[in-house]
Amino acid sequence: MRKLWMTVTLMACATTLSAQESQKKPSFADRLAQVRSYFSVDATGLHGSGAATIAEAVTKARYVMIGEDHLSREIPMFARGLCRLMAPDGLRAFAVETGPEAARIVNANLRRPDRIARLTAFMQTHPDSMAFQNGRDESDMAADCAAMAGPDFSIWGLDQEFFGASGFLLEQMQAAHPGPVARAAIAHLVDLDRAATQKAVASGSVGDLLVFTIGEAQLADADAAIRRDGGQRVRELFNGLVETRAIYLGQNDDGYASNGRRARLMKRTLVKHLAEAPKSARVLFKFGDLHAAKGVNGLDQRDLGNFIAERAEGEGAESLHIAVYGAKGVHALYNGVGRQVRTEPFVMTDDADYAWLKDALGGLDSGSSEWMLVDLRQLRAHPPQDMPSTWRQKSLQFDLLVVAPTLTPSTLMGSRAAPMP
Repeated sequence: MRKLWMTVTLMACATTLSAQESQKKPSFADRLAQVRSYFSVDATGLHGSGAATIAEAVTKARYVMIGEDHLSREIPMFARGLCRLMAPDGLRAFAVETGPEAARIVNANLRRPDRIARLTAFMQTHPDSMAFQNGRDESDMAADCAAMAGPDFSIWGLDQEFFGASGFLLEQMQAAHPGPVARAAIAHLVDLDRAATQKAVASGSVGDLLVFTIGEAQLADADAAIRRDGGQRVRELFNGLVETRAIYLGQNDDGYASNGRRARLMKRTLVKHLAEAPKSARVLFKFGDLHAAKGVNGLDQRDLGNFIAERAEGEGAESLHIAVYGAKGVHALYNGVGRQVRTEPFVMTDDADYAWLKDALGGLDSGSSEWMLVDLRQLRAHPPQDMPSTWRQKSLQFDLLVVAPTLTPSTLMGSRAAPMP
């Protein structure tokens, strides 16, 4: 009986203490104000109290991942600031949301004084063969990171190739000196691709590109020929084309399976790069926010961000995941094959998927150039009882939340203006 009485008494005490702690626990609004700070971004780096928090977190991490809103001028400037923080301690690579073969072109021109002219010419010849690294601000930022990090630094393309890359891939196959059977099959595909690309550029429709128009039988015939005497490099390039096609076509049939296939491809490609890099190599990643999240993301996938977090823990290292958005501004949006971006004004919280940001943006002065930082790490342990579920989810998926006051659109190299209606 005495033991029972003591147990009941201890439980009562614990309940009383819990109730007292609950009464003292600050609200979500109070906690948000405590973990929010501000900083500025310019060509020389990040500055201010928020920048100090970012710098401390970046310094501790081997892998730093930006989950972003694509094709702005401002977010590449923020990424340049992270390169500046990481370069002194061995920044080895910048992993981006583009294909491995496109990344070869980027790396070949990364340190050239005529980089812009050469990339522009490449994109004019091979429209829509590269994702994001054909953006002028992305390219300038990558070149600046290379200059800061030194000669061993390179761009790692982890994604499938872009949907217009077939012509470039076929050119690379021809340059790899395949045997006569494979050479004839590749030449046939080149003819198909030229006709498809010409039609797609005229119409602006990605549906006219080869990856969407080639049939299974045609692809199987080419595969058989390349297996016969194409050689290893040709098979590698052809497999990349097949994988790219499957991922894009899969979006129409089964988006969940296609997104999973894409995530697994990016993980495999990253593993290959890491196997060739020094064990202590530091890597900066820049992907769309869904890909950068830890845990299960908004596509119901354990994507690249989760893989990086697990990889870091397995190595006894740290990863840092930063979600970066703009409060408002003008978005650059895809506008058709070979065409310059179209622009569209936006307010981020008007998008239902980002309405949760309203809780934080009240502290962002619309007339100021300062950026906002929310240290999501501070919201994980003992979250306020009134903390919205979406904020709880975001605090587990990302470590830091960064919001620029305004985003402005970047431009694409080698693209032309859309024809007038």
